[in-house]
Amino acid sequence: MSDEPTTEARRPGQPVLESKVDEVGRGVLREILESSWVVTLFAVVAALVLGAILIAAADQHVQTTAGYFFARPSDFFNALGSAVGNAYSALFQGAVVNFHGTTFARVIRPITETMTVSTPLIFAGLGIGIGFRAGLFNIGAQGQIILGAILGGWVGFTFHLPVGLHLLLAVVGAAVGGAVWASIAGVLKATTGANEVIVTIMLNNVAVYLIGYLLTTPMLQAPGVNNPISPPTPPSAQYPLLLGSQFRLHLGFVLALLAAVVVWWLMERSTLGLRFRAVGANPHAARTAGMSVAWVTVWVMAIAGALSGLAGSAQVLGTETSGLTAGVAASFGFDAITVALLGRSKPLGTVLAGLLFGGLRAGGFAMQARTGTPIDIVLVVQSFIVLFIAAPPLVRAIFRLPTPGGPTRAQRRAQKRAARAAAQPVTEEVQA
Repeated sequence: MSDEPTTEARRPGQPVLESKVDEVGRGVLREILESSWVVTLFAVVAALVLGAILIAAADQHVQTTAGYFFARPSDFFNALGSAVGNAYSALFQGAVVNFHGTTFARVIRPITETMTVSTPLIFAGLGIGIGFRAGLFNIGAQGQIILGAILGGWVGFTFHLPVGLHLLLAVVGAAVGGAVWASIAGVLKATTGANEVIVTIMLNNVAVYLIGYLLTTPMLQAPGVNNPISPPTPPSAQYPLLLGSQFRLHLGFVLALLAAVVVWWLMERSTLGLRFRAVGANPHAARTAGMSVAWVTVWVMAIAGALSGLAGSAQVLGTETSGLTAGVAASFGFDAITVALLGRSKPLGTVLAGLLFGGLRAGGFAMQARTGTPIDIVLVVQSFIVLFIAAPPLVRAIFRLPTPGGPTRAQRRAQKRAARAAAQPVTEEVQA
């Protein structure tokens, strides 16, 4: 199966078995990823319901009518329905279709914005999902996006190359930047046993300070300016626009979809993906079968980092071509963790979850502009999604869903009827 050694060199004092904390973490992650799509759907529904409650609580008219609720309850419920309905209607129209648009471009602009915003989320979510399925908690997508944007942007505005070749090298540079940054955590995990969660979080901070410093040096800072910003990305290194200059949707979105197909083939059809999944399911059994867990760890982190680096390329080569700034990654790296969990680390689920979160981002601004609802409500909804996704038993308890592997609702009812029928003769004998 492989020419790799069946046993790995161990340092003196290194435990043969992973720590109990790692085992618990793997078990929790496995429960989240193996939960059914019904639990995922109800988690989103529950988050939207709680978001509606907050929207109503923040509305001034609802607060006013609540003061005389018992005198005229109809006013309160009308205000409640109006506040929630208008807010979510504005959110939908800002994320999917603008029914009030006067031109076709204005009608479809929301869905194009959703796809544009979702592009880095899909890239980074795919990378994090690969790590999750291999049993690794890669929390460093934020830093990997930054490093990808740094190297991809630097290749873009430094070299003068023909169209096509310039873009290709810039994209490859972004992938290499993210892969190298993530490989630091992978190598440390494989050689010293360092916890990848702690290492990747620390690397996030290093990346933030690193880009802040480089933007004050001749390497990245635009000549003749005092602000920390790089030169703009030249047209030869930009992702082509898919629908013309009146839309921001670029080729990076298509590349993200192709990346999802590649990740599906990698994880489901290739020998390398089989090793990734085997190590994620049981690293001890994988090691016994002759797989190098250390080798798999490094490769998983490198591929995950490359995908997050491509998320950085979507920003600096597609969406924000006016110049690289310290805020190029925004919060995409952290939101991608939720995208991967919501999509259960599967490519199709990750794409759909990325579109959902892209829609929440794009529609949140329209909701705030049209209804005055604070955009922070969108962040709260995202946080509730994280909460419910991370606690499948809570969702099953709220919506009375059956436990995986346990009896269905019909089976439980049949068991209760059988128990009552068995108890009835005993009761009659006692009465007699």
